[in-house]
Amino acid sequence: MTASDEEMPKLLGDCVHCGFCLPTCPTYVLWGEEMDSPRGRIHLMQQHAEGEPLSLPMVQHFDRCLGCMACVTACPSGVQYDRLIETTRAQVELEHPRTPAERAMREAVFKLFPYPRRLRALRGPLRAYQKSCLDKLIRRTGLLDRLSPTLAAMERLAPPLGRTPRLPERVAARGERRATVGMLTGCVQGEFFPGVNAATARVLAMEGCDVVIPKGQGCCGALSLHSGREEEARAFARRTIVAFEAVDVIVVNSAGCGSAMKEYVRLLADEPTWAGRAEALSVKTRDLAEYVAELGPRAERKPLPVTVAYHDACHLSHAQGIRSQPRALLAGIPELTVREIADPDICCGSAGTYNIFQPEAAAELGDRKAANVRATDAELLVAANPGCSMQIAGALGRQGVDIAVAHTAEVLDASLRGLGRGSLVQRPQ
Repeated sequence: MTASDEEMPKLLGDCVHCGFCLPTCPTYVLWGEEMDSPRGRIHLMQQHAEGEPLSLPMVQHFDRCLGCMACVTACPSGVQYDRLIETTRAQVELEHPRTPAERAMREAVFKLFPYPRRLRALRGPLRAYQKSCLDKLIRRTGLLDRLSPTLAAMERLAPPLGRTPRLPERVAARGERRATVGMLTGCVQGEFFPGVNAATARVLAMEGCDVVIPKGQGCCGALSLHSGREEEARAFARRTIVAFEAVDVIVVNSAGCGSAMKEYVRLLADEPTWAGRAEALSVKTRDLAEYVAELGPRAERKPLPVTVAYHDACHLSHAQGIRSQPRALLAGIPELTVREIADPDICCGSAGTYNIFQPEAAAELGDRKAANVRATDAELLVAANPGCSMQIAGALGRQGVDIAVAHTAEVLDASLRGLGRGSLVQRPQ
């Protein structure tokens, strides 16, 4: 995925500094600082390419980038900013000496979140912590914010935890089988939002798919890839390829994961043993909404009288170009009303690990997004990425607003099973 030394001059030279990216860049919108815009960061990348060492201010500007890729969508010159920022982040990790506290926090995050078993072990203590109401007390005191804004951000982002349904290795199609698909369960999605995976499997089955859920799957490598930890991402990618090689289609319900898996073709392009296998996996990876729209509806949609606001996850809309399909699926549900959120291209502030490592900027963006959600007067927020769900739910909570949050899969599941609006808007968040 990262660019070679030979490629960088061409990639950097593609930018004509026209400024079309500025209104779409979340950090430029927040602060109006040129060096916190895509073209400003490209200027800094050019300085580094010409021999300027990575200074602390340069690294701070790179760290403040969310990697949302809204600028890639907006750019009339086709600048591959996604490759530029990921290459630069890999260089930062190799060349820039972070403080001991930063290194410790980053290692803790990357030793926890990409590992489902470790997240599962955390569930018990975290659930007990939530049930004791200690979380509310700690938030009122502000103690954790003073000790560590990063830890405070992680604590606030944790969703309410209930029982974790475990899926079998195969879910049979309802009625005549139309296809056999593999399903990625993910890390955070699988352990913190297991209901989304269960709903995904049911929707696919009701649409006539045999759903294969390989036991050997683990992290897809998205968090590592988007944070400049390329070797780590490659290791996760190889394992994912092995787990899913036997299926013809892989359905993914997390925007960041789907985006990363579609980039395996670039990530492993220089490895002769893996390049072809990586390309094959990238080609057969589909987002849930993308795949169900391609397949065409078969199961009956039952009325669901609810007003929803649909949120465009950046790695779905900008990285994968999937915007119309989720809206079309929601619009196909009788009595459901879809309302648009203002400034849909401005990131909510989640961006993988961004809301952990840049909590202040992420909170500002989350508050902006929450205010725009509130302005729709919707009863339900629908998103297609676990990070977005946690981020916006947290921001809504800070504003004292009680709007339920659901995944597109959960809305479709409620309609196909005839569960009614109460299953979505009245459930505990």
